[in-house]
Amino acid sequence: MSAAPLVSVVIPVRNEAPNIAPLVAEIETALAEIPHEIIYVDDGSTDGTPGVLAGLPAVRRLRHRMSCGQSAAIITGVRAAQGHWIATLDGDGQNDPADIPRLLTRAEAAGGVVMVAGHRVNRQDSWVKRRSSRLANGIRSALLRDATPDTGCGLKLFPRALFLEMPHFDHMHRFLPALALRAGATVLSEPVNHRPRLRGASNYGTLDRLAVSIFDLFGVAWLQRRGKRPEIEEP
Repeated sequence: MSAAPLVSVVIPVRNEAPNIAPLVAEIETALAEIPHEIIYVDDGSTDGTPGVLAGLPAVRRLRHRMSCGQSAAIITGVRAAQGHWIATLDGDGQNDPADIPRLLTRAEAAGGVVMVAGHRVNRQDSWVKRRSSRLANGIRSALLRDATPDTGCGLKLFPRALFLEMPHFDHMHRFLPALALRAGATVLSEPVNHRPRLRGASNYGTLDRLAVSIFDLFGVAWLQRRGKRPEIEEP
């Protein structure tokens, strides 16, 4: 931990008590050479999540009194973060924290304002999840042209300032690459490890994804087309 972290790892969770301590240990190992902080946002959990987080002094913890959704938890975490870079992870342990340094290296090498989005090339999910994600990714990519084959991957790295420029709304986390492009950033896709869930059950799952209707897609497409990025000339 550092008073001036380079990377803030933001993890939204709801009812993920058994996955928290193992994931924190992995993050600490993966980022041992990188100044960082770990921010957990408890999105109204009703299991032992608050108690587990209270017992981990290396973790900054925030809590929503009632569940407001994954996007709201990410927004809360990023606003509280102190690092220049934000790395987001799903709280179920399926994203591998060991990939974060590689995403950071690629972002820094690219220069400028850049988002690096993880691409789960070997997904360890059920057939239903894989099939629904493939269909959603195809429709979204055709409509938004957001430069990534797997926007549903929870592992992403981007500057905090970039995220704070974006419009914030429910389910926005599913459109982060498109919103980054709208804000003038470069979006890069990076293959990452994906692991099977070992403990607990999905809390932000297939039914939650189905809540993202065609109106959300058209809304983001409208934002893309209506936004303008003026070029500032020196006097």
